[in-house]
Amino acid sequence: MARMHARRRGRSGSKRPIVDKAPSWVQQSPSEVKDMVAKLSGEGVSMAKIGLILRDQHAVPSVRLVTGMSMKEICVEKGIKAKLPEDLSELMRKAVRLSGHIKKNPKDRHNTRGMHLVESKIRRLVKYYKSEGILPEGWSYSIATAALQVE
Repeated sequence: MARMHARRRGRSGSKRPIVDKAPSWVQQSPSEVKDMVAKLSGEGVSMAKIGLILRDQHAVPSVRLVTGMSMKEICVEKGIKAKLPEDLSELMRKAVRLSGHIKKNPKDRHNTRGMHLVESKIRRLVKYYKSEGILPEGWSYSIATAALQVE
């Protein structure tokens, strides 16, 4: 399948090995891992950083293998809900950074195009989240509201 905003094909990068159970050297119980995920998520740490912290500091290679649940499922179970979905907030953060760069450098056409591509991804995600009921119907994206919500 081709990439979204380019004509290239293929997927490069390393692949996680196919494993169906937690390694024997993991010392934490599933309830301890769930508590750590809930604690870090409650502090406002992103799911990607939670995974890195658990991997590097607590030797938990995969939350799903240890607990049988994803981090999002754990947060829903513990009653922790973010204002915005994580992928949408990261794209909005990227758009805010790009808009600041474009204001300082108005002739930067390459990043202006990048800004258009990021905003089109945001619009598609907002449309999807509205159809799924995750975002309210009246919610709309603008760079000014994005700067207030993600900073």
